Amino acid sequence: QVQLVESGGGLVQAGGSLRLSCVASASIFSDSAMAWYRQTPGKRREMIAGNLATANAVGGRIIFSSDNAKNTIYLHVNSLKPEDTGVYYCNARELVSGHEYWGQGTQVTVSS
Repeated sequence: QVQLVESGGGLVQAGGSLRLSCVASASIFSDSAMAWYRQTPGKRREMIAGNLATANAVGGRIIFSSDNAKNTIYLHVNSLKPEDTGVYYCNARELVSGHEYWGQGTQVTVSS
């Protein structure tokens, strides 16, 4: 069974930082493009960082990293702003089939 399990969300004050983690099933981790998506209130879900993205840092505040030995990807977010509030999702897209898997999402709330 394929699983993506996110953790690390919560309530954070503006200016703070956090690290999100996503542990993937070993069966998909090595054969998939891994990415983080974010859905903020009133907006569509959008990709913000991934291991095949052209840039792993968005505005210098968001950094993608991975630990292949742990089948885990991370999203580091620094200098948090209230507009970073939203649900952050882990995504795996199989490179051969294109099939996608989603985690359950983790809520991040940034207070001003």
